[in-house]
Amino acid sequence: MNYVIITSIGAICMAILAMFIRMKAAKKPATAKKIILPPIFMSTGAFMFIFPYFRVTPLEIAEAVIVGLLFSILLIKTSKFEIRDKDIYLKRSKAFLYILVGLLVVRMAGKLILSSSIDYGQLSGMFWILAFGMIVPWRIAMYINFKKLQQELFGSLNTKKPI
Repeated sequence: MNYVIITSIGAICMAILAMFIRMKAAKKPATAKKIILPPIFMSTGAFMFIFPYFRVTPLEIAEAVIVGLLFSILLIKTSKFEIRDKDIYLKRSKAFLYILVGLLVVRMAGKLILSSSIDYGQLSGMFWILAFGMIVPWRIAMYINFKKLQQELFGSLNTKKPI
């Protein structure tokens, strides 16, 4: 039970950090690199599955991926870009903060409920898969939307696109 409490506190801190990063990011122009790098950095967490303690069954993988994909829909719907001052910016969305908090509450409730029936290591693996299954489609959708706006922006400016 101590692990659940400690990791829940960690999740709350990470959510607060994500909210501040998101608000700060909206003040600077978006770049493809800023969109693509978070899932790449997060992918290093897959090394946890080297250890048997964190391994999950194929059914648990499927469940985590499906829930992650469903959660990603909410993030995709609230992540929009706009052209301002000849640059592309991520639009601020009040709904994003509420969705992020809602997802955190759902994940914490799931962790509390599932921790009594699933081994902590497997549960950690499932939640990593859930998070990765959520961030990858979200960032792919953001990248596609960013590239569309970039084409629109550079097409209207009649200049060459940056690489």
